[in-house]
Amino acid sequence: MKILIAADMEGISGVTSWNQVNPAHPEYTRFRKIMTGDVNAAIRGAAAAGTEDIVVSDGHNSGRNILIEELDPRARLNSGTPSPLSMVQGIGEDVNGVLFIGYHARIGTSYAILEHTWSDERVANFWMKGENDPDFKPYGEIGLNAAVCGHFGVPVLMISGDQAACNEACQLVTNIETAVVKWPSSRMAAECLPPEIAQHKIQETAHKAVSRLTNTRQTELIPKPLIVKPPITMAIDFVQSEMADKAAVLPGVIRQDRRVEYIADDIVTIYRAFRAAIALAK
Repeated sequence: MKILIAADMEGISGVTSWNQVNPAHPEYTRFRKIMTGDVNAAIRGAAAAGTEDIVVSDGHNSGRNILIEELDPRARLNSGTPSPLSMVQGIGEDVNGVLFIGYHARIGTSYAILEHTWSDERVANFWMKGENDPDFKPYGEIGLNAAVCGHFGVPVLMISGDQAACNEACQLVTNIETAVVKWPSSRMAAECLPPEIAQHKIQETAHKAVSRLTNTRQTELIPKPLIVKPPITMAIDFVQSEMADKAAVLPGVIRQDRRVEYIADDIVTIYRAFRAAIALAK
């Protein structure tokens, strides 16, 4: 059995400020250690549930946050940027399930720690519409990355993060297991579990989620892969019109004021176009 652990940082235990996830700030050193601890907790849970093959994808900022010297040796680490599938690098048809660790809610969510969608400075909102969708639906990193996993037929089994992120995941993926490690009272304030308690919770949740893959009495509780049926249209609303000017250089983009749209026949192409448009808008 093979499990991918996709890790971000804003939803990591104790994080409530941009300073704590910014490599240029002294606080970052503390919290990359806690991030490594949260990931190790998920590894312990997955391994105890019978996983023989564990791959971790470091999905925050430059992808160089997890301390490899402190990583549980039962896992391998995808580190650095750019990589073809970014936050879910390592996903493929050989993966049985994915664990989202340290994830955050999409841009605009109330009472959510550091909510944003990919770039706090550039993206004001993001939507997608599949073949059977009557209208656009808002997506954040949870839904977008889960849909890329779904392209390969792989379900997201669990998520850890704040209460808002976990609620968002539950709206997208039925039966997903959640490990809430903090309860926000504003965008930059929350009631947080101490890392030791939070990591125990993450470990137990990972074990429960992965155990369903091998427990024949629980197969009906395994989450279904999140599928956005093609053709797929994405729409990005940028913070400034100049950003849309730059993103419109991407071939195939349709420009509408600060908003750009793009249509593709699969979610992986949408994912790459989304990343490219945001990179151009910098």
